[in-house]
Amino acid sequence: MKFTVGQIKKNAYEKPFEFDDWVNVSELEAMNNDIRKIDPVHVYGMVYDQGDELIFSFTIDGEMILPCARTLVDVPYQFEIKATEVFSDSIYYDNEENEDEVHPIDGEVLDLAPFIKENILLEVPYRVFSSDENADSQAPTEGEGWELVTEDTEEKKIDPRLKKLESLLNKDEKEK
Repeated sequence: MKFTVGQIKKNAYEKPFEFDDWVNVSELEAMNNDIRKIDPVHVYGMVYDQGDELIFSFTIDGEMILPCARTLVDVPYQFEIKATEVFSDSIYYDNEENEDEVHPIDGEVLDLAPFIKENILLEVPYRVFSSDENADSQAPTEGEGWELVTEDTEEKKIDPRLKKLESLLNKDEKEK
C-alpha cells in the first residue's frame, strides 16, 4: 500500500484523504511466529496533513489461522486493529527522538505495508483455544521429530535393550 507525498498533500489539503484497499500480508506466515495462514487484510482509514507531518489513522480487518494452545488444531482468529502512524518531512526531525514514534519521510513514496505487518504482529494473541468439542480427536498425534505418547502406547512398547530380559522372564514362568 503505497502513497506519494504529492498525492496526499494535494488531496488532504482541505479535508482528510481517505483510502480503502486490500493488502497481501502472506509473508507473515513464513516468519517464526504462530501464524499458520493469513488472508489479505482490509485496510481503510484517513490521512491528515498537518504541516510537516502526515498522520495515518487506519483500521486493519482480517482473519488469521493460529494453533490451539491445547490441541494444536487450526483456530480461525478474527481481528480488527486500529492504528495511527505519524510521518514527518521536517528537517528538524532527529532520528534519536524515536520515542515519539514519528517516522521520517524518505523520498516521495510512503509504503504503509511494513507498518501494517508490524501492527498485525503486535496484536497476535499469546494463545488461543479451540471452541470445538471434537478438537481432541482432530489433534495431530505425531509430527516432525515428535510423537504423542499415552499410557496405553507406553505400556505396549518395550525398550529393545530389555527385550532379552523379557525372554528370560518367559522361560522362568514356563519352568514353574
